[in-house]
Amino acid sequence: MKKICFLLALTIAAVVHAQQRQSSVGTITTTAQTPVHDPVMIKEGNTFYLFCTGFGISVFSSTDLQNWKREKPVFATPPAWAVAAVPAYRGHTWAPDVSYHNGQYYLYYSVSAFGKNTSCIGVAVNKTLDPSSPDFKWEDKGKLLQSVPGRDNWNAIDPNLVVDEQKEAWLSFGSFWSGLKLVKLNNDLISIAEPQQWRTIAARPRSTAQTDTAGGNGAIEAPFIFQKNGYYYLFASWDYCCQGEKSNYKVVMGRSKTVTGPYVDKTGKPMELNGGSLIIEGDGKKWFGAGHNAAYTFDGKDYIIFHGYDAADKGRSKLRIDELLWDADGWPYVKKE
Repeated sequence: MKKICFLLALTIAAVVHAQQRQSSVGTITTTAQTPVHDPVMIKEGNTFYLFCTGFGISVFSSTDLQNWKREKPVFATPPAWAVAAVPAYRGHTWAPDVSYHNGQYYLYYSVSAFGKNTSCIGVAVNKTLDPSSPDFKWEDKGKLLQSVPGRDNWNAIDPNLVVDEQKEAWLSFGSFWSGLKLVKLNNDLISIAEPQQWRTIAARPRSTAQTDTAGGNGAIEAPFIFQKNGYYYLFASWDYCCQGEKSNYKVVMGRSKTVTGPYVDKTGKPMELNGGSLIIEGDGKKWFGAGHNAAYTFDGKDYIIFHGYDAADKGRSKLRIDELLWDADGWPYVKKE
C-alpha cells in the first residue's frame, strides 16, 4: 500500500503541474476541457464559481456553465498553521467545499500527507466571491479538526457542510480507514459542538492491513449530502482516483430521513455496511473513472458536478456537469451519454 500511495502521489503531482502549465489566470476553457479535481460550485449573482483541488485552492468562474475562466487561487501562500500541523504540506490544497451562511461564504478545505491520515480540515470566509469587489478578501479561520496517526482511525479530508431542517450544522468528511464520518458544528460553523458527536455514515470492508500510514484497500471518500424530496441523499466515491487511464473512480449513493442516518441504498443496505447504489462511473471509452461529486439546485434545476478522467487526453482530470434527474421512487440518476 505504501508503494501504491507513493506512485499515486507522483501521479497527482504530475497532473497538477500539467494543469498549472495548461492554464494561467484569465484563461477560458469549455467545461469538458476545464482541468479540475474535486470540484464544488456556488452561484453569486449571475456568476458561478468553482473551487477545486490545487495549489492555494483553484478557482474558476462562469456565467453560462459552459465557459470557465481561471481566477486567482484562494491562498497566495500556504496557511502557516497548516504547514506546522502537516509538515509535508506545501500548499497543494485538496477537496474544498463552499456554501453561504450568516451573510458570508464558508470555504472548507483539506491539508494532508498523501496516503496518511496526517490531515486537517480548515475553513476560510469571505463576504463576496467577486474578485472586483472592494469587500473581496479571504479570511482564514484556521483548523477545524485534525486526524492523527495512531490516535484516529479516520482521515480528516474531503469536508462537506450540511444544515439540517432544525438549522443545525453538520460536517461530513473522510477517506479510506474506517470510512466517512459526520460531526456536529456550532452555529459559528468554525468549531465542533460539545459534547462532540461523531458518527460513521458510510464504510467499506478492507482485505489488506490498515496502519498509521496506509488506509487499507476499502476505497471510499468524498461524502456529499444533498436534501431533496424529504430525504438527505449521501453521495460517496468508491475505488481509485488519480491514476489517469487506470482510474476506476465511481459515485454511489444512499438516503435517509435524518441527516445522521442510517443511509441506505436502493436495496435497503446501509452504507456503513458497504451499501451504495451506483449513479456515476467511467465507460472506458470517453471517460475512465468519474467521481468526487457535489450536487446543487440552480434556477430550478438540480445538477451533479464531478471530475472525470478524459480518455481522449491521456486520462487527465476534467470538469463534468450533468443535470440530476429523479425517478418515480425519488432516486437520482444521470442520463447516459
